[in-house]
Amino acid sequence: MKFFKAIRFDGSDDNVFPKGAEPDEWTVSGSFAFGDMEPAQLTGKMKQAFANGLLGLRSGGHTTFVTVSDMTESEYEEAVQLLIEHFMTAYGAPSTEAAEPYAREEIDFIAELCSEKPVNTLFAVSREVDEEGNLREAFHEIKRGNPSEADHAKIWEVVPDDG
Repeated sequence: MKFFKAIRFDGSDDNVFPKGAEPDEWTVSGSFAFGDMEPAQLTGKMKQAFANGLLGLRSGGHTTFVTVSDMTESEYEEAVQLLIEHFMTAYGAPSTEAAEPYAREEIDFIAELCSEKPVNTLFAVSREVDEEGNLREAFHEIKRGNPSEADHAKIWEVVPDDG
């Protein structure tokens, strides 16, 4: 099975979101966090979390980018349990039994999204509210540039020391 893991290229997630997700933590969409909010009234870091954040399951923080990673069955069950706990603590789900089907649905959605993608595929998300007031979420696969081009310009050369 494959699933999203948070990836951080720099520390910007700590500055743009209320809390940044930890690198390499399992990550879901997290759009459920905005189900009862009025997006037009969101400002600052919460507005950024709504527009472009994916939710880390362990930290409850957000990340801009995720990468497709392999997930074992035990890691799948751990992700379900983390999301159940989040539903109970953050949203007042009355019990594990009540939260579990929703947690599995969210986890399975991400697993399905990743199923045909190679490991290390990079994704981002964007969300908006349309004219009818419906939340629209789109996952964007970030494609690498032309692989035949060099990744970086050569800026120095290492040569042996003659001394």
